[in-house]
Amino acid sequence: MALEAILLWAVIGLIAGWLASAVVGGGYGLIGDIVVGVVGAFLGGFILRALGTGAPFGGLAGTIFVAFIGAVVLLLILRVIHSSTVRRV
Repeated sequence: MALEAILLWAVIGLIAGWLASAVVGGGYGLIGDIVVGVVGAFLGGFILRALGTGAPFGGLAGTIFVAFIGAVVLLLILRVIHSSTVRRV
């Protein structure tokens, strides 16, 4: 994989992860937002494919949108998992 592709994945992940953490709340820092955004890109692509649709628009903006949708879903899942493992006193 070329360095340019890795940097593009990182930038898309950062933007999508940051936007998702701004919407859902609670961020994981710079590296965490990149990871959430990249994993969210895979999750968003899987979700939209399962629904029989794709990105509503093309190009880089469409890729960021799909990654954002997946990152929001991922953060919501992480929040549910975290809240179920933390005991409330």
